[in-house]
Amino acid sequence: MRSTSWARWATCALAVAVVAVIPLSAAFADRTPRSLSSCTAFDQADKGEDKVEFTIHSTCTIPIDCAISWRVVCAPESRKRRATHASNTRLSFPSATTQTTEASAAVCGDDGWVIDQIQWSCQPNRD
Repeated sequence: MRSTSWARWATCALAVAVVAVIPLSAAFADRTPRSLSSCTAFDQADKGEDKVEFTIHSTCTIPIDCAISWRVVCAPESRKRRATHASNTRLSFPSATTQTTEASAAVCGDDGWVIDQIQWSCQPNRD
């Protein structure tokens, strides 16, 4: 008889625990951490003969700060004339908007060029 009453008690305790946990987990279901990658996008397009335009689109509801960095390589195939020029820019988005910046290879003159090592990132504005 004792094992029967213990089994009933354990079953009741399990049922109460399940009922208590389900509403608690449902309350926190909408509080999943969100990433800025869900409200930002990056694009690039050639502009003219020696420029590339970088664009960041933001639909974020909070102010964010973004950074873009790149490298211009002049005469990438040459051993003697090859030169690299690193650049970066910072953009602030007080609200959902789109901003652009340009990378120019004008520093290379008549030499061939490559723009590479393009990186971008965004983070919430700390002000």
